[in-house]
This record gives sequence, C-alpha cells and structure tokens, in this order.
Amino acid sequence: MACLIAAPCSGSGKTLLSLALSALLRRSRGSVQVFKVGPDYLDPQLLGRVSGRPCRNLDRLLCGQEWLQRAFHWWGSQADHCLVEGVMGLFDGRGASAEGSSAEVASLLGLPVVLVVEASRQAGSLAALVRGFRDHQPGLELAGVVLNGVSTERHRALLSEALASIAMPLLGALPRHPDLSLPSRHLGLLPPDELQDFQARSEEWAALAERHLDLERLLPLLAPPPPLKVAEGSARDPIRWCLERSAQTPADLECNERGGELPIAIASDAAFHFRYPEATELLTALGVTALPWQPLADQPLPQGCRGVILPGGYPELHAAELAASHRSQCDLRRAAAAGLPIYAECGGLLLLGQMLEDPLGEAHAMAGLLPFSARRGSLQLGYRQATPLGDGLVTRRGEVLAGHEFHRWELSDTAMDGSERLWQLEGWGWAPRLEGWTTPTIHASWLHLHWAGCPEICRRLRNAVAQATPFPEAALTAGDAALAVPPLSAGA
Repeated sequence: MACLIAAPCSGSGKTLLSLALSALLRRSRGSVQVFKVGPDYLDPQLLGRVSGRPCRNLDRLLCGQEWLQRAFHWWGSQADHCLVEGVMGLFDGRGASAEGSSAEVASLLGLPVVLVVEASRQAGSLAALVRGFRDHQPGLELAGVVLNGVSTERHRALLSEALASIAMPLLGALPRHPDLSLPSRHLGLLPPDELQDFQARSEEWAALAERHLDLERLLPLLAPPPPLKVAEGSARDPIRWCLERSAQTPADLECNERGGELPIAIASDAAFHFRYPEATELLTALGVTALPWQPLADQPLPQGCRGVILPGGYPELHAAELAASHRSQCDLRRAAAAGLPIYAECGGLLLLGQMLEDPLGEAHAMAGLLPFSARRGSLQLGYRQATPLGDGLVTRRGEVLAGHEFHRWELSDTAMDGSERLWQLEGWGWAPRLEGWTTPTIHASWLHLHWAGCPEICRRLRNAVAQATPFPEAALTAGDAALAVPPLSAGA
C-alpha cells in the first residue's frame, strides 16, 4: 500500500521528495494520487499540478476519522500509484499532542513512513535521530530514510554507514543544489502559477528522483490502496456520503441529484485561491454551478449568479489592484445590497472591510461592507473550536465546528453597522475570543472550514443561494454612485 512521507521538522524536504516522485510517476509510470496531511492549501496546489489530479487533504481534526478513511481509499484506489505527504514534524499535532499529526494519520490508515532527513550538517548523529523517531511510537512502521542536502559522495557514505548501524534502509540521497529550492513567502510555498518555468521544474524533479532515489525499494511503497468496503446502502463516493450524512429531509436528498441550476460566483485569481477541491464538488453535487470570478481583473460579477464565495489567499499582496478594481467592488456592494449570500474566509474577509494595508504599510480602500480596517499583525495559527453566538447565514446557535486559522493580520473595528459577531473561538494556548461577522446574508471569518467535516454549511449556503434573486448585469452608472465607494472612509 501507499506510504506517508514525513520528517523530523518542517523544511526537511518532504514536499521536494513528494514532487520528485509525483513528477517521475506521471512521466513514465502512469497516474498518481497525492494526499496532504493537515489544513495546507499551498503544497496541495503544487502537488496537484505535478500529478495532474487534485491533491486531497487528510485532516482528522477538521473532517473526522471516517472521512479520512473514505477519502483515502476512494481517490487513492483510482490511480496507479499513491502517496501521502505529511505535515510539519512526524509527531507534531494539536498543541503538544500528536492529535492530527502525520503519525496519527499513518496509524489510522496503516501506512509505513518514509522519513526525510535534512542531513547537510550531520554524520554519525543521524543514527540517534532516526532511532528516536523509529522507536518513539510502538507500532508505527518506519520503512526507510531519504536524506536531503547530501553534499558529496564521502558525506553520503558516512550517512549510509550511520543508518546501517541501526539496520535502517537508505532509500535515497538528494543533493544540495540551489536550483532545487522551493521559493516561499509568509504563509508557505509559492503557488505553481507564480513559479517560472513550472514544466521545466517538473522535469528536473523527475530527473532528481531517477538519479538519486532507490526506486526498486520506493516504488512498492507507492501502490494504491484497495477500495474501501462499506456497509450495504452506504455511498462509496465520499462526496455523496457527506451529503447523505447531512441530509435532514427527503427534499435534501433530492437536491443532491440536481445539477447546473444555481450559479454562484467564486473569486478565483492570484489574490483568492485557498480552497479545497471538495468545496466545489459538494456544491456541484447540490446543484450549484461554480462560476469563476476575477476581482483582480476588475471583472463584473457573472450575470445571473445568486451568491458569492470569497476564499482565502493573498489580497494584501494585491491591495492596490483590488482597490483599483472599481467595477468588481461596486458589483460586490450591489450584490450585498440585493441580499445575495456572501461567504468569506480569511483573505476573502479582508476584501469586505473598509481598508487594507499592504506589506509596505500603504492603505487601500476595500469593499466597505464590514466595519473594520486591516493591517499586518502577529501570527495567528492553529486549530480552533467555533461556537456560533446565534443563527447566521450558514451557522446555527448551539453547534460546535472545527476550523483552522492561519494569518498575520489584525483588525481594528470601526462600528458594528448592523452586523454581529459570528462566534467564539477557542484553541490550544489561546484565550477564547469573539470573532467574525454575521448578518442574514453574510458569513465572514478568519476561520477556514473544510466542508467535508461540516457539510451542513454547504447545504445551508445552497439553500440561501436558491432563495436569492439572480444578480443582474448592469454597467456602473451615476445612479450607482452611492455604491461605487465604501460607506466608510478608507482611513476609518
């Protein structure tokens, strides 16, 4: 069966090894399905581009154990090869525990672990490090080690001898080379659309695997899993299973069969691209048609759309262009005034505020639908438990949801202006706090949700879209002057 590629810590080379194997397999040995542990958006974009298939996140804390099993076996069994890239260090999970860690996922799925070690400054100490990871959790199988940052043949021989002393297989040794580095910024690796000569890079990754990995030992660890055996009457497709699990009435089940009836605009450009593939698949299964919308290109909202989704991304890096996109911002305000449902997460939230500072500290006017301004602040990172304070667009009082927060921005409130706080967030090492905004037609929060873990969110959004009036196509006229600028000044 497939293996899980892990490491002692972030920055060791997990993604490089996963990209190299995926590129090689796709080039010469058929299809490959890649998975990523945890709530990452950027690594999956790279892995999906190289493999030619959507990379699927495996996150028990966000989606639950049964989804984990169903997703892995369903999509993994449809390819010729399969691999899972871990997250952070092998045993790093929520807080100081291994909850949600790569080790937990490997145990739940019965996967052997390939440990990637950045060994550029090590020799004999490698044996102690690997022995510790091998023995830390009884029952977890360490299939072998791939070394990264090996400078010379002599260095490789030293490291190989160290691993042989503890009977640990050496599965490959990647060289130190600046061309193999993966560029990054404050939230992670650069997405594939921002990497120059991506195809050439893919060929280099494939050649790297061919030259420096022990493929005779590694390829048997990339076999696909078998299809999952499920109870009679239960859906095999995890998307269908998700929606059946969240259905409350026969009418809910009926709407699963519809398609292409309810258009919704999804911001999709360099500023907004943090979303899981399952989000679109769940919407499609509910009869919602996703229409790409590019605010950065100052596109009007698609004619006839009945709602808007603003996913996360990097709006702060494009704040000036977004501020200059008058037609897009005006249409967003017109949609809000018309009562179309608007769902915004993290970077999408920033577009709804009064003002956004770019990394140089310059302020730019945003859509002005919510009463805050945003500027760079301290890192907010981790899993959160969210308890809604009341009934909102897609949330209900008394529910408890699991999400993930990851940003470096802080908000200064200006006024409530008819909106209310969405929910209380709690997380390991963080004091509980009120967060987000909600109105009958707006859901806006820092919190990223994986809808596979809370499909009722998707269903409620679909129902709100079904009740909305289609957005009309209209040019910006003098009569729209009140909507052409934010209701509060950019400096508020």
